[in-house]
Amino acid sequence: MQVLIEPAVLADIPALCELLSQLFEQEAEFTPDQAAQRRGLQMILTDNATGMILVAREGRQIVAMVNLLYTVSTALGTRVALLEDMVVAPSQRNCGLGSRLLDAAVRYARRNGCRRITLLTDSDNLSAQRFYQRQGFSRSSMIPLRLSLM
Repeated sequence: MQVLIEPAVLADIPALCELLSQLFEQEAEFTPDQAAQRRGLQMILTDNATGMILVAREGRQIVAMVNLLYTVSTALGTRVALLEDMVVAPSQRNCGLGSRLLDAAVRYARRNGCRRITLLTDSDNLSAQRFYQRQGFSRSSMIPLRLSLM
């Protein structure tokens, strides 16, 4: 069956939450919280200025997702994007779908005026780092720091 890549819609939120649960179970700093994920996804899907979500659909099933969040770089003087979440269902990995999905997200960001995409990945997730580097991403000398406001 052919896999189509297209923008997500509000009705996709339950399937997106399932994919995010898979992603957050493997990330060191996050744990799945479907109520929080639903809120965040709804914020993105109802405000085009916030960002966008692309999904890979095989028939009616969503098998992968990526989201971009927008901000402004004062260094570049233009819009940039943060690649916040990218996940491919385990059954769809290692068949080129992740590369297709990321390529679609990069093309979408370019068409929408973004001049840079930044992403974070766990420091010990070497396979993800290799994947992104093969797609043209490079390491930054900057390091992330966080302040929780909860």
